[in-house]
Order: sequence, then C-alpha cells, then structure tokens
Amino acid sequence: MKNDKRVKFPWQDPKSSKEDPNALELINKLIQSPTYKLAFKDDDFLSSEDTRGIRLELDYLKAELQIEKLGIEHTIVVFGSARIVEQQTAIARFNELEAQLEKNPEDRALLRELYVAERMIGKSIYYEDARRFGRLVGESGKNPDDCKVTIMTGGGPGIMEAANRGSYDVGAKTIGLNILLPHEQFPNPYITPELCFQFHYFAVRKMHFLNRAKALVVYPGGFGTFDELFETLTLIQTQKTEPLPVVLVGKSFWDRAINFNFLQEEGVISNDDLEIFQFVDNANEAWDYIVDWYKEKGKPLF
Repeated sequence: MKNDKRVKFPWQDPKSSKEDPNALELINKLIQSPTYKLAFKDDDFLSSEDTRGIRLELDYLKAELQIEKLGIEHTIVVFGSARIVEQQTAIARFNELEAQLEKNPEDRALLRELYVAERMIGKSIYYEDARRFGRLVGESGKNPDDCKVTIMTGGGPGIMEAANRGSYDVGAKTIGLNILLPHEQFPNPYITPELCFQFHYFAVRKMHFLNRAKALVVYPGGFGTFDELFETLTLIQTQKTEPLPVVLVGKSFWDRAINFNFLQEEGVISNDDLEIFQFVDNANEAWDYIVDWYKEKGKPLF
C-alpha cells in the first residue's frame, strides 16, 4: 500500500518564534509588502508608467485571440454618431423638450436643444439605414455562423448600435470594440457577447478596426467619426495600408461638413486623393459599391 505521508519541505512553515520571537511579525511585513506580490496580480505595478508596453500588448492580444478563435476572417467597419437615435426616440425627445419650452418660453438654452432635437428627427433616417446595412452584411454569408465578413463597430449607441442591430436581426455574429472613457458607458445590446470587447487604448482599438477590414462605411458623426475616417484616409493615401473601399453615406451631410473639393483646389490634397472614398445615399448603394469595388479589382470580398 502506497504511503501518502509526506515530509514537509523546509519552506512550508515560517521560521519558529521559538527561534526568534520577532520572526512571525517580520514575515508578515514581508508578505504584505507590494514587492512580494506576483507581478501579474500587482495592480499598482501593472498600472505603472514602466509597464505601459505590456498593457498595450495585452489590450491588443485579448481581443485578437478571441476574434481568431471564433473564425472571424474579415470585417466591414461602420462608424457614425453615437447621438443619432431611432425615429421614435428622436420624436419622444422633441416632444419632451417642446413641453418644457411651453412652460419656459424665454429659455434660450431649451430653444437651442429643441432645434437640435428637431434636426435629430431628420437624421434618424441614418439609424434605420445603418440597421439595413448591418442586415445586408449579416445576410451575405452562407449561414449565421459564416464569419467571412462580419460587421464591426465601436460598440456604442446610435449608428454603431444600428449596424450591430441589423446583423443581430438576421442572426449573424457582430463585433463591438468599446473604449474605456472617464464617464460610465455601456455597450449596445446587439453585439455578440463573446465578441464584445473593451479597450483602454484608442491606438490599439484602431488597429483592430483595420486589421481585418474589407471596407469602411461612415455615416454622419462628430469628432470620433472624423478621427477614424481621416486616419483611414491618411493610411490609404500614404500607402501604409492596402486600399479598401471607404464609403461616406449621406452626401448632403458630408458636402456641408467637409469641403473636399476646396482642399483639392488649395493643393493640400491631390486629385487622386478624391478617389480614395465614395459618396452614397443609402445602405443599398453602399453595399453595391463595396461588392463592385472588389469585382473591379479582381479581389475576393467573401
């Protein structure tokens, strides 16, 4: 019969207080010292300036391994305003502000909010259109588990929610890359749970946006949308990334928001730079342009 009795190793018991009355107190101080913590369990160490490189790598690697594990081959990335909501929500907000203004007709701040709310009702068409685009991408595969081309967004509300929601509507997988912000924020509910990520670093998140991107579709938006759009245009312009279709949905918005022709006339961009992107008016045109772009290039989209 095997004898399970084992003799303890010398280090399994602390130094006896019989040998030194101060031994246990000294050992406890050592165990409680931050330097005694395992490196990967030491939050202060991992949050230090010196370990930023490690944090950058981990920020990238966690999502990369999971995306790879689930067989995501390519993505179509959708950007747009987090503030553009579906029509019923926009109308409800307008009615709420209108009621408040009736009680406070001299409130100029409320009047301004009402004006913006009215504009948002008009822009709610982009929410529905982004949702339609998400459906088109979601239905492009052979079945819901076909991840050759998958919708990817910034994971937030508004246009991002709409694109994720469209793919969700048809049972397709959909990706959301959220970012940790100073104020509390939540992912939209239409992201596939095992493909919902949160990043600390904008730079790492941007890498994931383009890592597998087969196209970039940009709806009206603000600073964040412009940031992602111009970074992608710059990478294509400078040939730091392979060309891909960049589609700006809502020509009337983009014509007023950015005067690209003025930039070309002033010589700060070239004629060729105007060919990097394409204006369209709706989701169907965006999808057709992407499909045709790959056909013309003789490259596979799927």
